[in-house]
Amino acid sequence: QVQLVESGGGLVQPGGSLRLSCAASGRIFSINTMGWYRQAPGKERELVATIYSGGRANLADSVKGRFFISGDNAKNTVYLQMNSLKPEDTAVYYCNADINDGRATFRYWGQGTQVTISS
Repeated sequence: QVQLVESGGGLVQPGGSLRLSCAASGRIFSINTMGWYRQAPGKERELVATIYSGGRANLADSVKGRFFISGDNAKNTVYLQMNSLKPEDTAVYYCNADINDGRATFRYWGQGTQVTISS
């Protein structure tokens, strides 16, 4: 089994910063992608950022220039540095990863971490 454990959410004022972390553990042969989605109340889950095994990253237009995704292959961990946070960034942030366990590739999800931007 594979688990994704997120950390780093919380309450911050507009303009502030937060750093989310997501660590994968368990039966891992290789990780193809890791990324972050978010879901605000009453809205659908949306992609925030993805990083591929080769280091290439994609970010949603709404967060470009403010959010940065990075990975630590040795730790099977992905980070989301969030700067210049806005109230509309308030959401539950979910980590996901496409992981090969040596037999097949599956998509895994973390439990979610709440990010609230409010003064």
